[in-house]
Amino acid sequence: MTDHDRPFALVTGASSGIGLELARVIAANGFDLVVVAEEPRIHDVAAELGAGTQAFVTDLATRQGNEDLVAWLDALRRPIGVAALNAGIGVGGPFVETSLDADLRLVGLNVASTVHLAKAVSRSMVANRGGRILFTSSIASQMPGPYNATYAASKAFVQSLSEALRVELAEHGVSVTALLPGPTDTEFFRRAGLEGTRVDEGTKDDPAMVAQAGFEALMAGKHEVVTGTRNKLQRQAVKVAPDPLKARLHGHLNERKD
Repeated sequence: MTDHDRPFALVTGASSGIGLELARVIAANGFDLVVVAEEPRIHDVAAELGAGTQAFVTDLATRQGNEDLVAWLDALRRPIGVAALNAGIGVGGPFVETSLDADLRLVGLNVASTVHLAKAVSRSMVANRGGRILFTSSIASQMPGPYNATYAASKAFVQSLSEALRVELAEHGVSVTALLPGPTDTEFFRRAGLEGTRVDEGTKDDPAMVAQAGFEALMAGKHEVVTGTRNKLQRQAVKVAPDPLKARLHGHLNERKD
């Protein structure tokens, strides 16, 4: 049975990777939650997390998919205390060769869906005078991303949106946190077509560690958290490097070794 006195959370992109680990840590900290993904296996995640967790299957890369989720959440009539807007994909390869449909789908999921759901949950939280939003950004948001161009650009959008909403929503008791992971041991590289690249074959962080750091920063009301010592050093370095140099270095990592 679900206890409606328990805090309520939303996690998108929760079928695997960082999203799955965010769902696990949020549930372990006493939240009921809704886990969302396009894949039917999201029902297995809900079953794993047990009573108090519900699954919703929808394609957030489409406007209809977002509208369906928002309508379903509204029908629950439960205030969302935490929203982890994590769903995202990558598209690797030279921009002139990647599929236009794939790049536009990325924009639909990483950008349009993030705006759509952020609009819905922030309005709800403002009306209820409190809440916490976690945006999964990326260390890639800090530099242009040749051979992964639309992904890096989308995460720069998410990072900017997070920083802006943090200021706007603070007076309403709503905190906004950006999670900036670096390369993480998930299905991202395979799905994005980045297998065999230098970044894929390099050291990756544990998604459970990334999720735990994100959750702790969220609950502490921090504006952002960069996970992993290597990524923190990279964040400091890119602050002073010119964009053309950052782009070349990032492109070197995203380019296939062969």
